[in-house]
Amino acid sequence: MPFSLNEIKDRALAFSRDWEGTPSERAEAQTFWNEFFAVFGVTRRRIASFEEYVKPARARYEESGGKGGFIDLFWKGTLIVEHKSSGLDLDSAYKQALEYFDGLAERDLPRYVIVSDFARIRLYDLDSRTRNEFPLKDLYKNIKLFGFIAGYTTQRIEAQDPVNIKAAERMGRLHDRLRESGYEGHKLEVFLVRLLFCLFAEDTTLFEPMGSFRDYLENCSHKDGSDLGSRLAHLFQVLNTLESKRQKNLNETLAVFPYVNGQLFEETLSIPTCDRTIREMLLDCCALDWGRISPAIFGALFQCVMDEEGSARRRNLGAHYTSEENILKLIKPLFLDDLWAEFKASKRSTKKLFELNKKIARLKFFDPACGCGNFLVIAYRELRLLELEILRAVRASGQRHLNIFQLVQVDVDQFYGIEIEEFPAQIAQVALWLTDHQMNMMVSEEFGQYFRRLPLKHAAKIQCGNALHMDWNDVVSVYDVDYILGNPPFVGKKEQSAEQKADMAQVFAGVKGRGVLDYVTAWYMKA
Repeated sequence: MPFSLNEIKDRALAFSRDWEGTPSERAEAQTFWNEFFAVFGVTRRRIASFEEYVKPARARYEESGGKGGFIDLFWKGTLIVEHKSSGLDLDSAYKQALEYFDGLAERDLPRYVIVSDFARIRLYDLDSRTRNEFPLKDLYKNIKLFGFIAGYTTQRIEAQDPVNIKAAERMGRLHDRLRESGYEGHKLEVFLVRLLFCLFAEDTTLFEPMGSFRDYLENCSHKDGSDLGSRLAHLFQVLNTLESKRQKNLNETLAVFPYVNGQLFEETLSIPTCDRTIREMLLDCCALDWGRISPAIFGALFQCVMDEEGSARRRNLGAHYTSEENILKLIKPLFLDDLWAEFKASKRSTKKLFELNKKIARLKFFDPACGCGNFLVIAYRELRLLELEILRAVRASGQRHLNIFQLVQVDVDQFYGIEIEEFPAQIAQVALWLTDHQMNMMVSEEFGQYFRRLPLKHAAKIQCGNALHMDWNDVVSVYDVDYILGNPPFVGKKEQSAEQKADMAQVFAGVKGRGVLDYVTAWYMKA
């Protein structure tokens, strides 16, 4: 488990003192960086290598007389470090680091560059285009800049972030390739949902160290992809096995993965036969920063996967996707505005704040046409953001030492749904788990205590079936549910299929004039 931020600060201070005044010889650089990573509780050799050879672009390769270069420290897809002896120019070190980019594969390009001469550390974030420099003695004041090492980085999750589109497209292509190979139906859907979880866990410290999933794929499977299916099957088995129940001689590369639970990896699937292309597609998926994925991606992902099925089939199934902006327009007046008003009225009373926290942890939400779970995911996220503000207000009232493991009470098992298709129903459940972890990372950064819910002990109840044929009380009792929300499919009378007309007849039995009603009215009748 990662160190708390306070512990990292203490270790950073000790590290700076150990190295301050030490003769800054270039030969000491590797020891320096091994100990630097140890400050954050990370073993450098698990994630990064020293003196990584890079062959530059052809023109520069010819200019250099056929010689490449060696990166001082390289963490694939994340970080390049260029280290110089004390007093040398850090600008030239940064320029040298950028020259290596031409020789790297697209998926290996890093987001961060660090240059240092022992006495100074300079960090570049190439995504945000920021640069921060400070003397070594001030490392403890700047540890949040290196949250990507310890797993404390909280990303700005934006629906319009291009990474969402890239993720949907790459997963869609992987889906198509597997289906073309004959691996399809239920097993393909479960397989993809598991990969989705692993990709997210890879970039958000659910898997430690960061990058362990990609490393496993790259280092433990053949480049031709022939054994990729069996390697993934073995990994899924490990993720479904308590650490205490695993074989003692389990390979260390697999032993680092945690027990997940939640029944996500419980079912035994037939093993897909993979090839070089499938392996490359999956590694390309790994290259994305899944920590930046918006909850809305799961709907977009499903839509991308379904594209080849044709727009007519999607309309018949009622598959449709509501923007985050429109979801907020619904949930704010439904319940969120009132809860925030209650929070503002309670800010001066610790007792009232705790009572409000307990209240929101008891609320239950139900979407009887949940699709990929967008309404539930965003409602859950907003509830967790309110809870975070409540805890901040409690701390501001003078209670400095809060046990967040007891005080964070809002959980995914407050959410219920019905979805007619199996794949989006599975995505909805996983999306809520992943959103939960995103919010847990925000709590961790805010309070300096690493907080995660693993193994998974609670889950949203998403039932697969036709909501118009089901007794909704079998999903959640009418006496327990507080809010019913969602966006059931709108299908006019002329566009309704025979099955949908039969649904209408069943729901509106004995009601005259039902033939002119839109399909969506059946959900209102059931509610």
